[in-house]
Amino acid sequence: MASLDASLAIVAADADFLRLFGRDATDMCGRSLYSLLHPSAPGLLSRHFARLSEGRRARFVERMVGIRSEAAPFSGEITGVAVRSESEQAPSFVVVVRPDDESASPVGQDDAPAQRKQLLTQLDAQILEGVASGASTVQLAARLYLSRQGVEYHVGLMLRRLKAPNRAALVARAHSMGMLTVGSWPPRVLSEFVKDADNRRGRRPDTPAQRPAAARATPHQ
Repeated sequence: MASLDASLAIVAADADFLRLFGRDATDMCGRSLYSLLHPSAPGLLSRHFARLSEGRRARFVERMVGIRSEAAPFSGEITGVAVRSESEQAPSFVVVVRPDDESASPVGQDDAPAQRKQLLTQLDAQILEGVASGASTVQLAARLYLSRQGVEYHVGLMLRRLKAPNRAALVARAHSMGMLTVGSWPPRVLSEFVKDADNRRGRRPDTPAQRPAAARATPHQ
């Protein structure tokens, strides 16, 4: 649990909140709540806090993705409540964060794929974006100049890497890790998760010589 001022800066936090985000009290106090959350957080939460501030509701519960100090994302729920006093015009707030996996270690060491690191190649990222937007294997093969087998090869790699049993679970897992943009369409993989992300724009993700043999097959195979 943490207490926020009217600007959503943290003024106090309990031990569980500090442990969850991997920070100490000195580092936490004065920090904006949004600095601890996925970049989509302001778009998702601003209206909730505005309604609390205006007295239009007593509390809210929303899904969120948090970012720990060692850059390991986790998914969960955030509950917000307004606190009013006669001496202050604007209310302050109390927030409670409940991670989905209560037993997970604070820095995510037991779940290596959840580490916020460069998990994907540029080609993997493009395929994941296509899967997340509903593109079929045939559509992705034509779009990326791959064979159907090449697309399935890369999807299979990501399924194993993210420990997902199927495509739907792969997209859900990617969202829960904060890999995909939230609140925009089509979804995009955040650059923090992509190797050589600075070179993604304006060029093909891989040259034919760099791709695995399965991916270099012609689209008609």
